[in-house]
Amino acid sequence: MIDKFVTSVAEALEGVPDAATLLLGGFGAVGQANHLIEGLLETGVANLTIVANNAGYGEVGLARLLKEGRVRKLICSYPRIAGSTIFEELYGAGKLELELVPQGTLAERMRAAGAGIPAFYTPTAAGTQLAADKETRAFDGVPHVMEHALSGDVALVEAWCADRWGNLTYRRAGRNFNPVCATAARLTIAQTQTVAELGEMDPETIVTPGIFVDRVVHLPYGDPQD
Repeated sequence: MIDKFVTSVAEALEGVPDAATLLLGGFGAVGQANHLIEGLLETGVANLTIVANNAGYGEVGLARLLKEGRVRKLICSYPRIAGSTIFEELYGAGKLELELVPQGTLAERMRAAGAGIPAFYTPTAAGTQLAADKETRAFDGVPHVMEHALSGDVALVEAWCADRWGNLTYRRAGRNFNPVCATAARLTIAQTQTVAELGEMDPETIVTPGIFVDRVVHLPYGDPQD
């Protein structure tokens, strides 16, 4: 019987290695798997490369991981947002590497990884510093930059509902980067707000099929991590 639910954050994160590349769903404060992200602190992993839309806010989730010195490199689109003071301090002190990627390109690089597409061309960033040292090619007279697919060792995503096969749905803006992260990682771990019995979820509403999901932990807002 397939049952991808685990009983705790610790069990969900078992085996995440040092120096892993982590894909984090979320857009600002919405749809980010903060319980799982903060749970990484208990595992002791370090030297991480984080792929996310932004650099976190306040002192929760990704921002807390940064503060504890567990992140070596950040690949993101909006490192500076309201409340991203921890990133600014670390980057200003030379303690954090940054790779800046336009938001649409970031999403497409992960989507390409999940679809088995090694690279693609986009006009975004052509002629700017972000395109330095990258292959360029003109299509219909318009310069395009070649971008490589971006995969991860682990994806941490937040779902609204999940069943024991790992099928996931998302709620409104909580969908954001979560689906592309889920398909682009070798190990995908989801925290879910609610749980459905097998067969209860309308197949038309399932955004991430269970084939892409390895572990699920039920963590409604306000619940402790373990």
